This record gives sequence, structure tokens and C-alpha cells, in this order.
Amino acid sequence: MIGLREYYELSSPSPKFAPGELVYHIRYEYRGVVVEVDEVCQASDKWYHSNQTQPERNQPWYHVLIDGSQQTTYVAQCNLKLDAIGTPIRHPLIEHFFREFQNGRYIRNDESWPNE
Repeated sequence: MIGLREYYELSSPSPKFAPGELVYHIRYEYRGVVVEVDEVCQASDKWYHSNQTQPERNQPWYHVLIDGSQQTTYVAQCNLKLDAIGTPIRHPLIEHFFREFQNGRYIRNDESWPNE
């Protein structure tokens, strides 16, 4: 018998984006870079229900640095597509999580995303 978490992890889609890839938020129209990926939403119910939208939790979710901002965000895969521009992201934490920008993507370092 498998637990509920294992069931969701087995039935969730595979991540489309990897750390370092540039993405574009379809609804809110901002660019960003993926720092880390969760196979399914790891946010608390309180956080999830406080959002304006509640995309399906059973899909990959991404920790993203937003271009031209100091903000970070947690985004469901269904809200993202590959960024067509391909230019570097302007964010103060870029150097904290990435070593360099090469061929339209960032090269990730070993710094972990902070657990909340």
C-alpha cells in the first residue's frame, strides 16, 4: 500500500523546466529563472488558499526569481512556458544561486533553496 504523498508523486506530470532555465508566466506576464523544482506543491494549505488562483497541486511547482524585481515566487507548471527572449535575468539573488549565464540559461551552483 502506498501513502497519499507517494500516490501524488507517482501520478504527477514530469517537470518541463530545470533549474537555470528562463521561463515566462503566462497569466502575470513576467520573466524569471527557475531555481528549484518540487514534483508537487509543497506549500502549506494556508499559503495555497491565500492565492488568487489555486492551480492543481499535483503537478510540478517551481521556485522562481522574477526579472527586474527583488521578489521570488512559487509557480505551478501550468502557468509557465519557456521564455522566448533568452537574455539574462536582473535579480539580486542570481549570484547566490547560479555560477554563470551560458547559452541562454543559468548554470546552477550548490546553494539550496531555503526551507520555509
